[in-house]
Amino acid sequence: MPWTVPDDLLSSSEHWASPEFRDELTAWVTEQVGEPRAMQQVKLRSWSTVWRVETDDGVFYAKQNCPLQNFEAALLAELRILAPDDIVPVTAVDTTRGFLLTPDQGPVIAQGDEATNLRVWRDLVVAAFRLQRAVAPDVAGLVTRVGLTRMPLERAEEYAADRVEALAALPAHDPRRLDPEIAIRLRRHLPTVGRWAEEVAALGLPLTLNHNDLHENNAFDTPTGLRFFDFGDTVVSHPLEVLLIPLNIVGGDLDGGPGDPRVLAVADAALEVWSDLAPMRDLRAALPAALQLGRLARTESWLRCLPSMNPAERAEFGGTAATWLATLTEDAPARF
Repeated sequence: MPWTVPDDLLSSSEHWASPEFRDELTAWVTEQVGEPRAMQQVKLRSWSTVWRVETDDGVFYAKQNCPLQNFEAALLAELRILAPDDIVPVTAVDTTRGFLLTPDQGPVIAQGDEATNLRVWRDLVVAAFRLQRAVAPDVAGLVTRVGLTRMPLERAEEYAADRVEALAALPAHDPRRLDPEIAIRLRRHLPTVGRWAEEVAALGLPLTLNHNDLHENNAFDTPTGLRFFDFGDTVVSHPLEVLLIPLNIVGGDLDGGPGDPRVLAVADAALEVWSDLAPMRDLRAALPAALQLGRLARTESWLRCLPSMNPAERAEFGGTAATWLATLTEDAPARF
């Protein structure tokens, strides 16, 4: 059956702004860490809310995601067993409601001069790939237990085709709609998506965890190493796809093209982590195709956020999924 745009849900942000939600969250937090001295909502978006919680035992952060991404709490509960040193400590989770409570980890990764930033990016992507390798043996279990979206390579062309048709068919006034001219261009591009998938599949690497929003503001540099958080956009996909966001940002910050040596040095550091399973020359050759397929993962996470938006939020963010889909015809951010 062809894919269809998910049905609208109640506005998450309006619910999270209500006194009823504050009371519900406060009661849960009190059960976990005692009655808070103060609770402040520090993030309110259509896709998630975060509250800063002050207690006698320190500061914590409480989070809930929109319904189609509220698996994050269950995922962190699993990852604290599979890879406890690679994620933020988890104080408590409620997997039914998707509540997540974590202790304050201080500031996110610091920024500095160009040399410092490139080192930070190399450390970040290497740590992310090591997390992928730690999780890969049990990724099928994660899909079953947590409900993660699985994006196999053999379905990449079908996935893209279904989203093109569904988003292009929306009414002209709908901000989620894919522009008809872009849809025509993407339909012509679908065989290329299939070829990318075949090229990447030839590497023989396993599907694994794709954070899908990997950047310096989603990791802490702790005395014991980098720790990741904010897994609401996560999918299960080919490991190299996770480099799309980091290499996009690095190239943009440096005003460097796909062949910029500084961008490629960051990519190389990550590829080394998988080089015992596939030769570096093959990993480098397939990287552009994998990065392009990563655009489908970004499309997927935005599609999961759309149903929970109110009209104002949809007017602002409703076109983001279609925009990511349209970038399939753009150049990859890195090419050796």
